Amino acid sequence: QVQLVESGGGLVQDGGSLRLSCAASGNTFKDYAMGWFRQAPGKEREFIASISWRGGTTDYADSVKGRFTISRDNSKNTVYLQMNRLTPADTAVYYCARARTITTRRSEYDYEDWGPGTQVTVSS
Repeated sequence: QVQLVESGGGLVQDGGSLRLSCAASGNTFKDYAMGWFRQAPGKEREFIASISWRGGTTDYADSVKGRFTISRDNSKNTVYLQMNRLTPADTAVYYCARARTITTRRSEYDYEDWGPGTQVTVSS
């Protein structure tokens, strides 16, 4: 099991940027793909981005493609989500998660360990 803790959330204006980080405990972080999800009030949790175990492959939801970038540093056991051109529609709690595989995944059921989440609020 991997313990995950997100950071970097906060309040930002429409059009602004934020960089989320997700620090993982343990020495198995590098053996799995990682993902970011988000959940807005009254909505289901949705897939945002995923990155393969070595970072060679990434996958994005259409809603964030071209604005968000997922990356990882296996030497630091950390995965990142750079978010640019934020809009109020991006307001949500953002979660990082560890996949059960080395390849990217979109379904939350393919993820085993989850962080507690970090709030991102974009004001208009």
